Parts: sequence; C-alpha cells; structure tokens
Amino acid sequence: MVDVCVYGGTAAGCVAAVTAQQEGASVVLVEPSRWLGGMLSAGIKPAQDCPLPAATGGLTRDAVFGFAQQPHNAFYEWVTAAGVEVIFERRVRSVQRTGNHITSLQLETSPPDQWGVPLPAAAAVLAQEIQAKVFIDASYEGDLMAHAGVPYRTGRESQAAFGEDVAGVQPVTNWTPIDPYVVPGDSTSGLLPHVEEDHGLALGAADDYTQAYNYRFYVTTDPDRRAELTPPDNYSPADYELVRRYIAHLGAQDLTGIFPGWLNSGEYNYQRASLVTNAPLGLSRAYQDGNWDDRSRIWRQHLDYLRGLHHFLSTHPDVPADFRAETAAYGLDKSVFPDTDGWPPQLYIRVCRRLAGQYTITHADVINRTEPSDSVGLALFGVDVYPVRRIARRNASGQPGVATEGDMFIGGHLGTGRPYPVPYRAITPLQSDCGNLLVPVCLSATHIGYAATRMEPVFCVLAESAAVAAVQSLRAQNDVQEVDVDKLQDRLVDRGQVLSWAG
Repeated sequence: MVDVCVYGGTAAGCVAAVTAQQEGASVVLVEPSRWLGGMLSAGIKPAQDCPLPAATGGLTRDAVFGFAQQPHNAFYEWVTAAGVEVIFERRVRSVQRTGNHITSLQLETSPPDQWGVPLPAAAAVLAQEIQAKVFIDASYEGDLMAHAGVPYRTGRESQAAFGEDVAGVQPVTNWTPIDPYVVPGDSTSGLLPHVEEDHGLALGAADDYTQAYNYRFYVTTDPDRRAELTPPDNYSPADYELVRRYIAHLGAQDLTGIFPGWLNSGEYNYQRASLVTNAPLGLSRAYQDGNWDDRSRIWRQHLDYLRGLHHFLSTHPDVPADFRAETAAYGLDKSVFPDTDGWPPQLYIRVCRRLAGQYTITHADVINRTEPSDSVGLALFGVDVYPVRRIARRNASGQPGVATEGDMFIGGHLGTGRPYPVPYRAITPLQSDCGNLLVPVCLSATHIGYAATRMEPVFCVLAESAAVAAVQSLRAQNDVQEVDVDKLQDRLVDRGQVLSWAG
C-alpha cells in the first residue's frame, strides 16, 4: 500500500510522482512502456508547446524546461534521483473499488516490441496488484479513469452541445481535383486507400472522429547515425496511389510536405497544409476507446504507413528522380532514439478520452470569457486541431476531388494573447463518480477546449497541482473534491506555480 499511485510515466506523470514525493507521500509510478517522459522524450520540446514560459511555474519551469534538448533518459534520471519507485512494462487491466473510492489496480504485462509498439491485449498476462489511497491518471489514454467506471467523452461535440461556434464538423481544407476512385470515374471500383466516404453530417454536427496522430521523428543521411527505413512486409505501391496522383497534380512543386513533412525544431511533424503527409488520417477515431489489440494495431499502422510512404517516394518511377534520390538517402536518426532504431518510443496521441468532470473547459475559457476562481494552472495555446478525415468530396461545380476536414488553428500559438486559468474542477471527477482520482492529462474539456489546453507543459503544471491536492486530500482524510481550494492554491504558489496572469 502506498499513499499515491501515479499511472502513466508521461512528463506529467513524472512531475506528479516527484511532487507527491516532495510533499511527503509514498509514491509508485506505473508506466506501460519502458520509457519515461511521454512526448517530451519522443520528439517534442517544452518550448514548442509553450510560447510564453512565464505562464508556467513550479517543477515545469524549474525542471522540465531543463530537459528541452531531450537527453534520452533525463526523466528517468530525475525521477529515480527523487527516490520514486517506478514499475515499467505494466498497464492497468482492471480496477477495484469500494463505494466511490478506487482501492487497487490489477496490472498486466505490457512490454513493447523493438520499435516501441505496445503489446497487444491478447498477449498480455496478469502481473500484479497496486494498492493506494489516491490515484492520479497521467496517461494519454485515460485507461485508469475508464477502468474505474468514471464517465468520459471522445470525439467531437456539436456546436450546440456547449455553445461553441467552432465545434463539430468543419469546412473542408486542402481540396484537390484528384479522382478518388481506384478506377478513375468509376465509383463502383471503390475509393483509393487512405480516402474515406464523406459521412455527410452537417457543418457543426457531432461525430466520433478526433484529430490525427503521428510520429515526431528525426531523419539523417549520416551513415554513422542512419537506421535504414525498410518497407513493411505487406508493402504494395497500390496503397499509395493517392500519393502518386497528388504528386502528378503538384507537378514541379516542393514535395517535402509529403515526406519528411514540416521541420519543427529539428524533428518532423505533420504538414497540415498538404493533402497527403507523413501520417494516415482517421485511425485515431478507433484508438480513443479501443482496447490494446486495437491500439497496438493502430500504432503499427502509423509506423508501417511511414515506412511504406518512404519506400514509395524512394522507388516509384512516377516520383521525380531528384526527390526519389533525396528521400532514399534518409534514414531514421538512431542517435536520438537508440533503444528503438530511431523510432520515437511514443506515438503522438494528441487527444484520446476526456474526463466528464466537475467543470468542462470550452472555447469560452480559451478566449477568456470565463473567470473560474479555483485555478490550478494556466494554459495559453490557440485551438490547434490537425485534420481528422481525408474524404472524397465534389466541389461546388460537381468536380470530384479529395479533401481533408477538421483542421483548424484559431488564435495562433498565443491563443488570445492572455493565458487562461484551468480550474481544479476540470481535473476532478464528480464526487459520486470517484472520490480519490485526479486526471491532469485526460482532463475535462470539449474537443475544442482540449485542443488548446492539451500542451505538454500545461499537463505538467496540472500534474504538479494534482499531486499537491492528492497529498492534501490524504492528510485531511477527505475526497479530492473536498480539498480546501484556498489552502491548495496557497501551497501551489509556495511551490512557484503561476495561477493567474497579471499581464
């Protein structure tokens, strides 16, 4: 039995575990993979997600920003130096409850493969039990929360659900006059791979899609650091016919938006301005609430898509020769991720489940239309949503084509220019749902609200606040919803957290 169990060794999970230890609690940190730090150890640097570092404080400012260059094991060294017990390669299988309290977690084995792909559920076996007094779910998937029976949301809400004008199905982007059918002009031949039928829902309607995931990867031509990108076993150039047609449409235009993508502080990211880029679309829809058989398959599909895309662009005769040669010279940089042959050990799960908590962050919070009094940290990014679908769509003239949908970037990197408070109620379930769980990563927000709040430094800030609240709940012997918010905020300020913005 420990005081606090932190589930998920993301950067936020590491911050939560160290904070709880500093506050005098006994702690165990459970991580399904064999690496700590989540996306901050898999491609992203803190400053990319925080254009105004002065809006952060506490351990996020004093420790996490020091890991900006991503030393491979920086989070592990930090957490273990703090004396935190870490259990690797274990994930939650089931949760035991008494009344509104979680009492223990049943864990199963979860060793990833050589490239970091999670173990399928069918291959996992029951491993051990963890008992704790308070639990913090700091995972990207919200699995502890879900197994505990705590309500959550997935997908996109409608405009009407929370009064968000920018919610739901969006106008298409990147429309391109490419015939979407296997046999051009013949709809009975079926759609090309990586193109979906349009579900036909009205603008602003809810659906079960969410924004794209991808790898934030590094490439190199240096033979001492280069790990070869090989095609998947089931590679077929027909799977990339959309890419071939898109290249024909682009003609002499730059093709690097397709691969490697958008160069972002050294690593490559999704190029949202390109119809086709370095990640598949639509797969995240099934990941959100899937089991680990689904998720392992989807993780592998992202990896194999990128491998196949690289091979197609390196070998197909319809790709311009100079670009073929340039692409073929690239391999993954194994000096960055040496354990996994250059593959980032974490797929970028931009959004998954979202807690249905005491307070739901919406676009009104993001644009400074609310003033919650129970702030436990600040967020400031704009609404940043990568495409959710790639669909067949005719234009106003009836011409067939292919387009993306769901992409938006509202407010730029600084959002409205003024950081907005994240209330304590957004990281706590309803008391009737669970009284000893805090959720700083899969926090309570709409799809739009989450799209602005979902930045790694914000997760870390909220995780520190969650850990302080967990320890105060333990000492007061009450539910996390009954924590004295004034006392919590005083302690957070003592720790250097920034709870309001003075300008």
